[in-house]
Amino acid sequence: MKKITLIILSGMLVYAASAQTKIDRSKPPKAGPAPVITIGDPVTYRLANGITVLVVENHKLPKVAATYSIDAGPIKEGSKAGVISLMGEMLNEGTRQHAKADFDEQVDRIGADVNLGASGGSVSALTRYFDKAFMLMAEAIKEPAFTQESFDKLKSQTITGLKSNERNVKAIAARVTNALVYGTDHPNGEFETEQTINALTLNDVKSAYQQYVTPSRGYLTFVGDITPAQAKLLAEKAFAGWKGASLSLPQLTAVNNPSKTEIDLIDVPNAVQTEIRVVNLVQLPMSSPDYFPVLLANQILGGGSESRLFMNLREKHGFTYGSYSEIGTGRFQNAFTASAAVRNEKVDSAVSEILNEINRIRTSPISDDELRSAKALYNGSFALGMENPARIANFASNILINDLPKDFYRTYLQRINAVTKEDIQRVANKYFNYNNTRIIAVGKGSQISPGLQNLGYTLKAYDKYAQPATTTTSTTSTAAPAANISSATVINDYLNAIGGVAELSKVNSVVAKMEMELQGMKLSIEQKAMLPDMEVVSIAMNGNVVNKTVFNGTTGYAMQMGNKTDMPAEEINSKKNINPMFTQLSYTGAGFKTELKGTEKINNADAYKVIVTTPAGKTSTEYYDIKSKLLIRSESAELQNGLSVNKTADYSDYRRVDKVMIPFKQTVTVEAGGQSQTLEMKVIEVKLNTGVTSADFK
Repeated sequence: MKKITLIILSGMLVYAASAQTKIDRSKPPKAGPAPVITIGDPVTYRLANGITVLVVENHKLPKVAATYSIDAGPIKEGSKAGVISLMGEMLNEGTRQHAKADFDEQVDRIGADVNLGASGGSVSALTRYFDKAFMLMAEAIKEPAFTQESFDKLKSQTITGLKSNERNVKAIAARVTNALVYGTDHPNGEFETEQTINALTLNDVKSAYQQYVTPSRGYLTFVGDITPAQAKLLAEKAFAGWKGASLSLPQLTAVNNPSKTEIDLIDVPNAVQTEIRVVNLVQLPMSSPDYFPVLLANQILGGGSESRLFMNLREKHGFTYGSYSEIGTGRFQNAFTASAAVRNEKVDSAVSEILNEINRIRTSPISDDELRSAKALYNGSFALGMENPARIANFASNILINDLPKDFYRTYLQRINAVTKEDIQRVANKYFNYNNTRIIAVGKGSQISPGLQNLGYTLKAYDKYAQPATTTTSTTSTAAPAANISSATVINDYLNAIGGVAELSKVNSVVAKMEMELQGMKLSIEQKAMLPDMEVVSIAMNGNVVNKTVFNGTTGYAMQMGNKTDMPAEEINSKKNINPMFTQLSYTGAGFKTELKGTEKINNADAYKVIVTTPAGKTSTEYYDIKSKLLIRSESAELQNGLSVNKTADYSDYRRVDKVMIPFKQTVTVEAGGQSQTLEMKVIEVKLNTGVTSADFK
């Protein structure tokens, strides 16, 4: 039964590669003057309730966009972590005047775009419909419905999302990185959990709204086909009578970087690749003279597919699908981060190369070509971004919020093009730490810990909630099994634990019905299998089959959304003559090979680790609980459409069906192309030796 889920998930992550035009770098273009950017100064008003109104008039197109943003700064949520995000989602759930369906219909009817969040809202529409669209946005901000039904729905969805990310290495890395870098008592370091979300009430959401959604420190920006007089009139009509709590920016104590470079290891036993973050905190306001050199320095180091990190870790060494860096700016402390998702066996090498690239840009001049390319990219992307009204609106409020000169964006490209190679090295040395940085590695500790320890830095262990762990190896240690234990013994003990070979051999067919949730949608799964090697798996949504895989023992096919694809010969060969219900019954057959590779901790249980090789040459790793003898995890990797796809499945909640034990819960993680998806599947019903005929496999 372990194959129930794995065969249906490998195609769920789809990726596209974009073609790139080849550039002749032997003939660098002559540097020309920076493009002249024409941005009019906004006309500014201030409403009596404190809202600052900015208007950027542009009549080229019959369209207007407006953004209302609340400059509250980082918000400390404490025991109610997650309430601000949940409150922001509820602003999209209708108003006191219009239920959600009615509100959405009103917006759609005029072809507008209205979005709400905890820090405000945005709206865009054709000029003739803008007034109505704007008033709808204002209504959603000022008069949210806040119904119990919407709260319960969004709360449930949030908890489901948290559960689905419990084993997601990327999600764990994002959470733990901020928590370790800032500390969990800092607004940027705290995070929501299932416990904090479960504790929230509708009154908590209403209280957060009353405290933070307010005209205080509010900026209302209009951009497009509207005059300042029209914008002022509309702003007063919508917001002049609105009152709310007074906001002030929080005063945050600066957080220190480590005094010496350290490695923080977070053990995720199911991880088939490791998320690496090399992080240090910085203070870089937009008004700083270092702002523009830092932008270019980051671009050269890790800003894209031609950067040093990408060319080193992907193109030169093949450690990862991509390696990048980023740096935050603004009035509050931010972070510089260099990152990569790396195969477990190459983690220590990848960390060394990331550090080498950081040190190289700090200590050696960059080339003329690198500086020229980075400037060209900013020239092009900045000019292209000017086509987006929302970006222009952001420019207007940024100037006020960050106390920037009025010509900051008009002279943006001149300042970019004035940066020198010496500037790059100076700011890299200042903002990209090397001797006092934090290396965060989130992956399978038993594989990555030894190599990381050999790098010579202090290594600290944390759990997936950023709490110190007692040791870096206690949950991942590998040990040799007893001398009288072999892989055959482990497999035989498992078969006996789930019913015994005699009983299992009596099972000629199986029907298993399961349920799972994917991105808020409930899916139904049905698997039918019959000896000697036939199997069909179908996935349905709202009663409609969206995915089906069939193998009749000789040929097979996959059907997705009505498109049918024949099963490749390689996959057919891998399925032939293998028991589709209890694969381990086939392990004594010709061509199978099993090898016991020690023991490991899997979800706090001691388990035997067995490597299985099929007659077709495919290998997988299976983990069997030493006490219960049951299969608790399987891992496999294969190439699909040129991508390495890694699958991990955890099995639990074994129940007896007739005289056979079946796992009623399976948690599956699929990783490909640097992306991952974790799904939890629950078995609803299992029937043995009934409900299956050969007609099911046509």
